[in-house]
Amino acid sequence: MTGWGVATSAFQIEGALTADGRGPSTWDEFCTRPGAVLDGSDGAVACDSYHRVDEDLALLVGLGVSSYRFSIAWPRVQPTGAGPVNAPGLDHYDRVVDRLLAAGIEPMPTLSHWDLPLALEQAGGWPSRDTAERFADYALLVTGRLGDRVCTWATLNEPWCTAYLGHAAGVFAPGRRDPAAAQAAVHHLLLGHALAAHAVRAAQPGLQVGLVLNLAPVRLDDDGDPEARDVVDALQNRQGSGVLGLGPVHGPRPLDLFHPEVGIVLAQLRQRGPRFGVGGFGGQSTSGGCGHEARGR
Repeated sequence: MTGWGVATSAFQIEGALTADGRGPSTWDEFCTRPGAVLDGSDGAVACDSYHRVDEDLALLVGLGVSSYRFSIAWPRVQPTGAGPVNAPGLDHYDRVVDRLLAAGIEPMPTLSHWDLPLALEQAGGWPSRDTAERFADYALLVTGRLGDRVCTWATLNEPWCTAYLGHAAGVFAPGRRDPAAAQAAVHHLLLGHALAAHAVRAAQPGLQVGLVLNLAPVRLDDDGDPEARDVVDALQNRQGSGVLGLGPVHGPRPLDLFHPEVGIVLAQLRQRGPRFGVGGFGGQSTSGGCGHEARGR
């Protein structure tokens, strides 16, 4: 299929944070922290897309798109991240899928775009293996309902952001600053992807399933240090994608970022190669030595 598509995420557009039994997410809580979001914005209303499905569909039709990637809010389907489905929440996405198809637009859902149910975060979050297993259960619930009409799925959107921005830098939900937790989150996000992909295929054999990665070129400034470039490239582009089988396109093996001081030994993940979506938002440049920060572009 060829043509143009557009993409959104649930927390950024839906609003209606307590409507129809939706539970709180990590981003709901993160937005309540003073200074966590620069202008104090939150998702309480956002674009109010939860209540404006028909209006938003008209916008998509007007744009002439052939596909629409949207995310399903896990806390809307399972308010605590486990247990039975919240019927009104899943019914909402059922209607969205039907209306997209009726308009000739292919629905391409993402199962999780950063908004982890808060109860799972409080129980350990993505650094915990249990979260990966609960994610697979959730994937089975959703694809069991929608998989008869939806052919293409993404499990996770940009797990790098969840792992490093959320658990090392602390600038995304859940706002942790713990490098060891970030490394554990990398492992369990990738494990969660694999388990969820198996669940999707079990629910409806023949479905296409992958995940969305955010990759960015890393270039040297005139006074740049190649070692600094390699560190930034390994963190940004290689650590997660290398585990998934992409590895370096050329050149030597990337730096080993699992330093002994992190104190983590985690099992390796092996599975059939997935489909990939790549999100690109510019690049980064490095200057000076390894003690200097990279600059985004």
